[in-house]
Amino acid sequence: MKVLQILPELNVGGVERGTVDLARQLLRRKHEALVISNGGGLVEELESTGARHIKLAVHKKSLFSILANVPKVAKILREEKVDIVHARSRVPALIAFLACRCAPGTNFVTTCHGYYSRSPASRVMGWGKRVIVPSSVIAQRMVEDFGVPQERIRLIPRGVDLEEFKFWRKPKDKKEKRDVFTIGVVGRLSPIKGHKYFLQALAKVIRVLPMVRALIVGDASCGKEKYKEELKMLTRRLSLDRYVEFMGHQSNVPRVLSRLDVLVLPTVTQEAFGRVLIEAGACGVPVIATRVGGVVDIIEDGVNGILVAPGDPADLASGLISLFKEPALRRRLVLAARTNVKENFTLKQMAEKTIAVYEETQAVLRILVIKLTALGDVILAGPSLRALRENFPRAQITVLTAEPFRPVLQNCPYINRIIDFSLKNRSYKEIWRISRLLRRLDFDMVVDLQNNRRSHILAYLSACNKRYGYDNGKFGFLLNKRVKEVNLPLSPIKHQARTLRLLGIKSVKEDLKLWPEEKDESWAEDFLKRHKKQESAPLIGINPGASPGWPSKRWAVEKFAALLDKLRDAGMEVVVTGKGRDKRLVKNLRQLSLSRFVDAVDKTSVMQLACLIRRCSVYIAGDSAPLHIAYAVKTPAVGLFGPTDARRHTIAAAGQVIIKKGVACGPCYKRYCRQHRCMKEIAVEEVFEAVNRLLR
Repeated sequence: MKVLQILPELNVGGVERGTVDLARQLLRRKHEALVISNGGGLVEELESTGARHIKLAVHKKSLFSILANVPKVAKILREEKVDIVHARSRVPALIAFLACRCAPGTNFVTTCHGYYSRSPASRVMGWGKRVIVPSSVIAQRMVEDFGVPQERIRLIPRGVDLEEFKFWRKPKDKKEKRDVFTIGVVGRLSPIKGHKYFLQALAKVIRVLPMVRALIVGDASCGKEKYKEELKMLTRRLSLDRYVEFMGHQSNVPRVLSRLDVLVLPTVTQEAFGRVLIEAGACGVPVIATRVGGVVDIIEDGVNGILVAPGDPADLASGLISLFKEPALRRRLVLAARTNVKENFTLKQMAEKTIAVYEETQAVLRILVIKLTALGDVILAGPSLRALRENFPRAQITVLTAEPFRPVLQNCPYINRIIDFSLKNRSYKEIWRISRLLRRLDFDMVVDLQNNRRSHILAYLSACNKRYGYDNGKFGFLLNKRVKEVNLPLSPIKHQARTLRLLGIKSVKEDLKLWPEEKDESWAEDFLKRHKKQESAPLIGINPGASPGWPSKRWAVEKFAALLDKLRDAGMEVVVTGKGRDKRLVKNLRQLSLSRFVDAVDKTSVMQLACLIRRCSVYIAGDSAPLHIAYAVKTPAVGLFGPTDARRHTIAAAGQVIIKKGVACGPCYKRYCRQHRCMKEIAVEEVFEAVNRLLR
């Protein structure tokens, strides 16, 4: 596995140190490690491990610089055949995310090292296929404020190398007096790190403990040197000059820790983790830290450290004085902290968990299937969903469909998630809303089973770099894995199978299924108990309607009425199904027929209708969704076809009869027709005979 980490610079810091440590661990486990940064003091150490460093100006925040770096990084990803890109900061993450779109096969992972502001620039840290967080507070932040799905979050605390940070019981510098109590603050000089409050607390401590000495280790970031001078000025104003030493940057952190009696972490912001806390715990230095962010994941107050209120010098001073006066407390905290580090925060554990995330990322595909409309077509997508699940058993499969058709897939065992598309909102705002969600979910491949302009646009706007579907002249150029449309009478399943072959799926079984719930079965059972008069009589279902946009698909209501009478004369009971728009047809049936029938029009949900059709001995319908429902619930069916080609709109199923007239003008696919010969020539006797044949 080849892993590329990308971050602004490789100067000394917790993130940078973690990058080098992880690279070393990857190499020890026979993986390959690359790092992209603008360089820095740790480059030499990184390269000494055997990892490769590539210098690029990925630290610059200008839009021009970001866009200029995208093709450079993309070229590296392709040429090096990188498996995982691990971004550790926002600007490099945006560059890497865009570059991955140009490098198929490369997986994008992020680690959130900070409690990020809610600015749009921070959102990219939640776009990883997996989002690593060092603490539970950062996990909560990413889920609640950035909308990252919980299932993509992976909690991996930072780790410390126990070989480097050895446990010692306060070996003092020989020149240092034994009666000096040394307190240290280790970290970048920044207002959010709380140095000001530490100095104010120290001023209170020396009134009680004049033998105290304080070491402030670390420097201000480039361009923020003024803050260091402000701290030195505060030191002089508080008369702490002879008690405080500003040591600047120190590369040998274990040696610094060996000089301390207590480590203080006075940060006032939501600290993501606090790496120095586990380093101190490994070395046997007791700690006092503010109760913020990820600190509480490491320190349990009074057990393995002391927690104080942030920005409260008095509380911090009280904690320091307590630790000085109670050596037994210090010993107890030190031993508990060391045990905590060994059990939960070692470098080995961090590396193993991170590599496991990489492997999981490679193993788990995120597949989006687009099937927006209509009801019958969504039902016909079931076999393709089953084929995807069988060929990608560990994949996370999401279906984007119109909201009214969610019930069809609600209990489908082949998928993990459904995204609702609003058909009522036909504006580009809905497309943009959905596309933003799709980009955030960062799919590995999109399978477009809808194959129209809208679905192709959504596939493209998802930013997925593998988009499968038909090149049919309807914005097909927006897909990059296309199959040519052919003028052959293929069934819907076979038509979809041509797209799936691009994914290596060799066959798709033509077998429709639905997954109603027990409550739907109970409803159908109760409905028939209340309305069906003869329990032993065969129940024949009739669906006289058709899509409102396709009146040419309807068989004449007069013929349905005549058929109804023949069925009743033969001792059969009839249930009529349909939607609210079909109530007019039911009214006409009552006027034209002398026979009683069970009226279920506009009384069922999709799944209740499926359960009702399942209880029919035979079901009769035109080219419509209820006909596909009958196939799915394995009810024998008579399909009445006119302007459309049955070979393109049905499946090969046992117990079906297709009635279609070979008129010279058909199949014409006209929605409206004055002559309507294709449907008029279907005789009542012909349909009645088909019903009897299926009953036999």
